[in-house]
Amino acid sequence: MKIESGIYMNIAVIFAGGAGKRMNTRAKPKQFLEMHGKPVLIYTMQHFQEHKDIDKIVLVCIESWIDYARKLEKKFNIGKLVDIVPGGNTGQESIFHGLQKAKGLSRDSKDIVLIHDGVRPLINGELISNCLESVKKYGNAITTTPAIETIFVNEDDRNVGKIFNRSRCAMARAPQCFYLQDIYAAHMKARQEGKDDFIDSAMLMQHYGAKLHTVDGPVENIKINKTVYSKIKDDKGRWFLGTTKTNYSCREVFICDTLYKVLSNYKEKQKLLKKKYGRKYKKYEYVRGYYKI
Repeated sequence: MKIESGIYMNIAVIFAGGAGKRMNTRAKPKQFLEMHGKPVLIYTMQHFQEHKDIDKIVLVCIESWIDYARKLEKKFNIGKLVDIVPGGNTGQESIFHGLQKAKGLSRDSKDIVLIHDGVRPLINGELISNCLESVKKYGNAITTTPAIETIFVNEDDRNVGKIFNRSRCAMARAPQCFYLQDIYAAHMKARQEGKDDFIDSAMLMQHYGAKLHTVDGPVENIKINKTVYSKIKDDKGRWFLGTTKTNYSCREVFICDTLYKVLSNYKEKQKLLKKKYGRKYKKYEYVRGYYKI
């Protein structure tokens, strides 16, 4: 196992602690749902496992699923995974548990932590590299994608408030990356002040005065919170996803061929890359629904 990429360490803290209440599954959390025989979480972790500049991985997991996660670690050879810690009562608390473990591993004030969501598998090595460079240059890195729809403030009584110019807006994604000592100190301050309702690490850091810097991420970097019900098109030629409506019923959401291709052919893309580049290559380009090698 590779230990350090240089003087400092780069530690990935992967959050897989949610119970997945929006998923139409009562047994297995969304991060462990399989696609082509491999759990979503493993697709995510392999990006960090295979990146040359990532030294260690800490996984935050639902406590009752930790043993299962350890089996996956061995089965898929996630050698950089140094520990699995239980999640907390909130997303913020779960991330703090991961940061606590990372802090115990840290050796230097310049160690970097990359906080990522276990159900965002559609990232790439180039994004990870760009995030690390941004932290070294600006002190942090917030992955974003362009806002492609109208955004406005939802006021009382369902009235439309201020409408924003979407050309100046972006959607926050993950990973969100910081010097470990900075994000850990912000979490400690929030705990001391009893603040536990920050949406994500970016919001927490901005609250405590950090000037945040963005890194462009791939548009397909979506959060998997829906499960594919069918690999067959309907009578109109549409793929569809099932999404929870209530605890006992669901509705169908139709998706385009491009999104279906991204989700269902991800494993094939990895095979092609490994066959062509072997151990040397982790970069790929997404072009109009296809992975260009």
